[in-house]
Amino acid sequence: MNRYGLAAALALALATAACTGDPAPPAASGSAAPGGTASKDTSDFYVDPDGAAAQEVRELEGEGRAEEAALIRKIADRPNAIWIGDQDPRDRVAGITTQAQAAKRIPVLVAYHIPNRDCGQFSAGGAADAEEYRSWIGRFAEGIGDRPALVVVEPDALAHILDNCTQGGQAGERLDLLRDAVETLKKQPNAKVYVDAGNAGWIKDPGEWAEPMRRAGVPQADGFAFNVSNFFTVEESAAVAKRLSDAVGGARYVLDTSRNGNGPVRDARGDDAWCNPKGRALGAEPTTETGDERIDAFLWIKRPGESDGECHRGEPRAGDWFPEYALELARNAR
Repeated sequence: MNRYGLAAALALALATAACTGDPAPPAASGSAAPGGTASKDTSDFYVDPDGAAAQEVRELEGEGRAEEAALIRKIADRPNAIWIGDQDPRDRVAGITTQAQAAKRIPVLVAYHIPNRDCGQFSAGGAADAEEYRSWIGRFAEGIGDRPALVVVEPDALAHILDNCTQGGQAGERLDLLRDAVETLKKQPNAKVYVDAGNAGWIKDPGEWAEPMRRAGVPQADGFAFNVSNFFTVEESAAVAKRLSDAVGGARYVLDTSRNGNGPVRDARGDDAWCNPKGRALGAEPTTETGDERIDAFLWIKRPGESDGECHRGEPRAGDWFPEYALELARNAR
């Protein structure tokens, strides 16, 4: 598959689903920006018309704050992944994929419900046990049906095995659950599936990651995701991801470029390095035209403008809209 392979596959999936799927009900178009003006997005991916950024634009415009609204449109007008961690994801996933199909776009979804999610930190939660998770991912897949979707599987779940978040049999169980998730999702004919594999700061020896990635189902998936919710540049990420790819037989990958426009904070430690760090910027816009034969797409997997967590006094909870941070990311964008 050449560098345009994912785009061609997604276009084919849309055409096939349009011919064989159920008629889609009227829905808000992903190609229209909040407020009724045409989106500048030219990728194949779905723009959520009801995301937090879109709502912020409407509020700012209603208050006459046109300059700030224009800045937030840099986020609202672009495809952002939609994170799914509901107790029963079927109806929500079905609604999103149906709206996206009507808009002739591909939704990017994040499955985020692994047991002991985020090691009990800012994004703690997830399924109570393996049985519940297998049921949950099955319902997720049912929600996709035969409609096109790109799914990123469980950010940080694999990396946390390697940093000793899981102990003993829990690590083996988690790898089994990740592989089961890949196999379940890949039964949907138009689903593209990428297992999260951490970021350039996490990986010291790519060789240590090869066997866990294989056990987590990366060879059975369409590839892996990299730099999710982090800030490493495309060049830094691609250099490490290529070594991971080499270690697992040339697997393809997608990069999260949502907030990497200024790269990471070089001298930060602990939470300050990754949790709402100052001075960051929006990165390369979502596209399948990456210029690299192994990078299937640049995606905004972390929704820019949503908080990483309550890491500093007064900041919103993980996943909640953080308007001041959103404006900073947009102002700093090149």
